[in-house]
Amino acid sequence: MFKFKNNQMSFVSVYVEKRTRKNTFFKHVNLLIDWREIEKEINKVYKRGHSVSGRPAYSGLLLFKMLLIGIWYDLSDERVEESVNDTLSMMRFCDLSIEDSVPDHSVLSRFRTELTEKKAFDRLLKKINRQLAAHNVIIGNGCGIVDATITDTPRCPKGKAEYELAEDRKENQRGVQECEKEEVQMKLVKKQHPGVDNEARYLKKGKKLHFGYKKHILTDENGMQLSVHTTTANEHDSKGLKPCLENQDEELAITECLTDKGYQVPDNVELLKLPIKSKKVKNRIQHKAYKNRPLTEWQKKYNRLISKKRWIVERTLGGMKRWFNCGLARYVGLAKTHTQHLLEAIAYNLYRAPGIIVSNSQK
Repeated sequence: MFKFKNNQMSFVSVYVEKRTRKNTFFKHVNLLIDWREIEKEINKVYKRGHSVSGRPAYSGLLLFKMLLIGIWYDLSDERVEESVNDTLSMMRFCDLSIEDSVPDHSVLSRFRTELTEKKAFDRLLKKINRQLAAHNVIIGNGCGIVDATITDTPRCPKGKAEYELAEDRKENQRGVQECEKEEVQMKLVKKQHPGVDNEARYLKKGKKLHFGYKKHILTDENGMQLSVHTTTANEHDSKGLKPCLENQDEELAITECLTDKGYQVPDNVELLKLPIKSKKVKNRIQHKAYKNRPLTEWQKKYNRLISKKRWIVERTLGGMKRWFNCGLARYVGLAKTHTQHLLEAIAYNLYRAPGIIVSNSQK
């Protein structure tokens, strides 16, 4: 009887393989990534126990793949559980058979929380990036580009409230001393109500008021994300440069740093005079005009040259919003939103990797 069951399940596995042949994306990802290395990293912080019935708990790699599916297809934990149960290609990607049970949404939530507390997702991004660099998908030791975007949270205060407000940067309307002394203090003054993300902050960008967080990213020349830093929305963009450079993988550390003029502050200029990750990083920050001190013709030409490469990071941010509906916080709190940003970075890099390999082969 036991032997007959094994034969039956192997036949079903072949059938599943045949039915999922058209979905090549998951197969390409599996060819690019050695998941055994990723599983080793996960197992350093995620200790599998046993269920109430005594069975071994779900593997960390299975849960990690399910989190990636949630980002790729913009699914909640509940929908991820349903989709892996119902979709053969997702089931196959997670190394599940027809007879295997699928982890429920509460297991996914606890897994994500545990790895968030142990700051494991930063290391997982570096591990995956090293493998992508081995396939020439990520360009290591080259030019890096830094930029920031807002992640709004729907858990904002309702009704009337009083705030300390300051507008987003307006470089051309302020003097040097004003920029150096700038400390943005957009926060809720009065008592907040239940259901509000108490760690999020306000930012007025143009005429629109945002409540949430800010994602700072460092990309290579392909737009692949090398490091991610998360702050509250009221944090000035320029303060994200140092953490992005310090959080990058030493093996892939950049040698040039391109940014827009919002990062042109004394602290960043001094930072780029020093070695970062044991390497000297060239300053490629766009020049900024000040009150009564317009840009020279040389500075304008210099800024145009930087813009020819800096658009790449904007394409990355736009691509994530278009493909994965990024820009909206899924979870509550700064730490969990940072986890979301890291998962988005991993999902984006894996999503674009097959296309970059094909492009490289045609050159």
